[in-house]
Amino acid sequence: QVQLVESGGGLVQAGGSLRLSCAASGRTFSSGAMGWFRQAPGKEREFVAAISWNDGSLKYADSVKGRFTISRDKVKRTVYVQMDSLKPEDTAVYYCAARPERYGLGYSKSDYNYWGQGTQVTVSS
Repeated sequence: QVQLVESGGGLVQAGGSLRLSCAASGRTFSSGAMGWFRQAPGKEREFVAAISWNDGSLKYADSVKGRFTISRDKVKRTVYVQMDSLKPEDTAVYYCAARPERYGLGYSKSDYNYWGQGTQVTVSS
C-alpha cells in the first residue's frame, strides 16, 4: 500500500502562486509515475500533470501548460506542483495520485492505483 498526503492548498488572488506537495509513505517504489488531478464542483476529475518516478519525464494538461510545473524529490518521496499565474478557473480540489511500478505516465483516473485525500485551491478574481 502507498499512502499519499497533500498539503499547500489555500486561497489566492488571480495571478498569484501556490505550491502543492504530496508526500508518499508505505510501500517503496523505484519506477512508475505520480500525478496531479483536480475536480471542480459539478465537474469530472481531470488530469493536471504527471511525472515519471525514475526518469523524470513530464506531461501536462493543455489548460495548465506554461503555468504549472511538476517536480519530484526521490529522497523525500514527495511530488510538487508549482502553480503560477493562477486563474479563477483553476479553483478545485487537487488530488495527488500514484501508479507505482507501472510503465508510462497516466492521464486518466483509471491509470492510478493510489490517491490522496485532496487539498482545496481557491482562486479569487
